[in-house]
Amino acid sequence: MQAAASEDEGGRSESTRFLNPQQHSAKLSTRMQCDTASTASFGHCFSLTSERKFEFFAANVGPISSVLPFSHHASTDGGAKPQRLVEPAPIILDYHNGPLLTQKGSIPVYILWYGRFSTTQKKILTDFFASFGTAQPKPSVSSWWKITSGYTASGAPVAPSLKVVKQLADTKYSKGKALKLTDLEALAVASLGVFPANPNGIIFIFTASDVDVESFCMNSCASHFATEATAATGNKNLPYVWVGNPGVKCPGLCAWPYAKPTYGPQVPPLVPPNGDVGLDGMVINTASMVAGTATNPFDTGYYQGDAGYPYEAATACQGTYGANAYPGYPGDLLVDSATGASYNAVGAGQRKFLLPALWDPKTLKCTPP
Repeated sequence: MQAAASEDEGGRSESTRFLNPQQHSAKLSTRMQCDTASTASFGHCFSLTSERKFEFFAANVGPISSVLPFSHHASTDGGAKPQRLVEPAPIILDYHNGPLLTQKGSIPVYILWYGRFSTTQKKILTDFFASFGTAQPKPSVSSWWKITSGYTASGAPVAPSLKVVKQLADTKYSKGKALKLTDLEALAVASLGVFPANPNGIIFIFTASDVDVESFCMNSCASHFATEATAATGNKNLPYVWVGNPGVKCPGLCAWPYAKPTYGPQVPPLVPPNGDVGLDGMVINTASMVAGTATNPFDTGYYQGDAGYPYEAATACQGTYGANAYPGYPGDLLVDSATGASYNAVGAGQRKFLLPALWDPKTLKCTPP
């Protein structure tokens, strides 16, 4: 694939509450020195006050677009759940009157594989997407996704499933192995020679383990964006997602609990259900971004806080994968008796995954699969 940058790179105009990649990068550069208790959203991070840090870690939630463990704040008293001295504020994701991905059929998924992925690695992620349309008893990918039916716009709920429609491979690293945020948008726009300009679909850019992306492994594991509406995009804002493979560069940050945490007590990692720490971590982060994009595709959907640093459907429940979760402990999970792998959802072909809890607008609680 020969990717060419569009003439008009950037995000949506400021009036529609988007940062274009140049603004995005400039803001990011001022926040790159965030401490390890910082959180990230849309590629940004910000520092919390000491009081807010305590509330944040006690609640085990955070407004991040990446899935970071923060398990260095886990209890060291033999696994006892830390006591809360301050009750965190309740999570309420308000609706901001904008469009969601609410079509009656499946949300079309367009995948750009940037760099080298094995057939086995690709199958893990494509099987995850295939699982949305596979009716299975709870806990499953499809039952997990049903939580999003409570997110509505003009009475219409988020689409009931996702489906991979087209795939494209860029094995020659057309933008190199060190990508800026502007490169991600350029890749998304360049892919429109193969993918349709569909504002109701999602373009996924999956980067291989040898690719560096701006802010990756420093304060971000994945992000979702929307393109600027230009002639190249059919004058439409198009949702797109980036997810990196953290298996080599930062498994302790972006593939926890399947790797030892980068900071803090070195608790043993769990066994990944698909035998690939990096790809199982990518599933977690992809699931988080799928939920955020479907329920807040243009920064005018459901979120809490500032639009640039929002708590979204999954990131509001950061670090929670099962009942009784707390910082450093992902929650009570299922364990495969044959492999010892930990998971919380079953998908297509009985493949197993670990998915983040989602904030349920019906119960106002973070709900695991």
